[in-house]
Amino acid sequence: MADSTDDAHQSPIRDRPPIETDRALALLAGGDVELRGRMPYSSNATFLVDVAHEGLDAQAIYKPVRGERSLWDFPPGLAHREAGAFWMASALQWDVVPPTVVREDLPFDAGSLQLFMPAHFEEHYFTLVEQQRLRPELEQICALDIVINNTDRKSGHCLLGTDGTIWAIDNGLSFHSQFKLRTVIWDFADEPLPEDVSRDLRMLLETGLPEPLAETLTAQEQDATLARTEALVTSGRFPSDGHGHRWPWPLV
Repeated sequence: MADSTDDAHQSPIRDRPPIETDRALALLAGGDVELRGRMPYSSNATFLVDVAHEGLDAQAIYKPVRGERSLWDFPPGLAHREAGAFWMASALQWDVVPPTVVREDLPFDAGSLQLFMPAHFEEHYFTLVEQQRLRPELEQICALDIVINNTDRKSGHCLLGTDGTIWAIDNGLSFHSQFKLRTVIWDFADEPLPEDVSRDLRMLLETGLPEPLAETLTAQEQDATLARTEALVTSGRFPSDGHGHRWPWPLV
């Protein structure tokens, strides 16, 4: 007989094989959602949910808009910025942000729904940066954060998935029109921008912001995003703050 105490403490998190992006987006946009529990250590209300759609069952992270703390410098509705980071990474063809959508018909009303990525949760940026094989993905995340003006890239927001991919999560504090970059990723400061990263950014400048992102940003935020992109491409190097790096808190 199974130990009932063990059952009571069994983790609600499930492993799963990888899901193709288009299939994941269909799941998130149209699936039935069931709450499993609240995620710990989150400043805003954040929930683990089960999602089922046309024979596919997976888990997602749900962040309701009404569970956000009020911020003086960001308007309510961080869910759209959370999804915007996915659309930006997708436009760059960088597979580093889990599929993310915004829905209105969720248990606590509107919010973001991001595919949960099974990961080695003992790993984070500071344990991953020394692994040379992971450098290309970390460089993409670094460049992405500069472009989207991420104000909260903590070490624990870089997950090593069980599929071997690095996933950048918690991207809601992004796309402000004023420069507010705060990140732990300073290891590439002053280093040349990889050619493939530069190429992808140049292509974005030619095609413009992806529509799902552009329609959620103000005109000023759109202009600032493109200006940051152009500045990064023109400099050809990862930036360094000459007055000291801007770090988030806590670091992990």
